[in-house]
Amino acid sequence: MLIGYARVSTDDQDLSLQIEKLKEYGCQKIFAEKQSGNKSDRPELLKALDYLREGDTFVVCKIDRLARSIIDLNNIVQELINKGVNVRFLKENIEFQVNEKNNPLQALLFNILGSFAQFERDIIVERTKEGRERAKRQGKHLGRPGQDKKKIERALKLYHERETNGMSVNDISKLTGVPRSTIYYELKKSAEKLYN
Repeated sequence: MLIGYARVSTDDQDLSLQIEKLKEYGCQKIFAEKQSGNKSDRPELLKALDYLREGDTFVVCKIDRLARSIIDLNNIVQELINKGVNVRFLKENIEFQVNEKNNPLQALLFNILGSFAQFERDIIVERTKEGRERAKRQGKHLGRPGQDKKKIERALKLYHERETNGMSVNDISKLTGVPRSTIYYELKKSAEKLYN
C-alpha cells in the first residue's frame, strides 16, 4: 500500500499541492499536518509511522518535508526500513527499498540533500535571531501591536462596574475592542501590584 505524508511549517501555508502530488502518485492514504519540521512530536507523522505495515511504501514529496535535521531524517528512514517499509521521495527521485542493497551514490545524495535542508533551517533561525536583536537595538516592538491604553482603562472601568452595568467580560471585550485575554492580564497585573 502507498501511504503519503504531507507537511507545511505554518498554518497559513497550503498543503493542497503536496496532497495532489501524493494522490497522483497513487497514495491510498495520506497523513497531512501543519507543523515545524524541527519538531519531533508531529502527531500526523507519528500516526503515519504507526499505521505503516511491512511491504508498504511511505511516500513524501520532498526530503525536507519529512525532517529538517539530518539525524532525524536518517533515523526515520532507518526505522521504516527495519520495519519492512520502503521509503520514496518524489522530487528527488530517491527510493529506499527493503529487499535491495541501497546504492551508495543514492545514500550520499540523500544525506547531502538532507544536510542542505538542515543548513537552510539553521540559516533561517540565525537570520531571525539577528533580525530580532537588530530590531531590539533600534527600539522596535516585536510581536503583536500593543493595545490602546484608553481602551484598556475603559474596559477595566466597565469590568469594575459590572455589578451595576450587568456586562460580562465578553460584552466588555466586544464594546471596547480589548481582547478578553488583555482584560484578564491587566486585572492580574493590578492585583499583583496591590499585594506586592
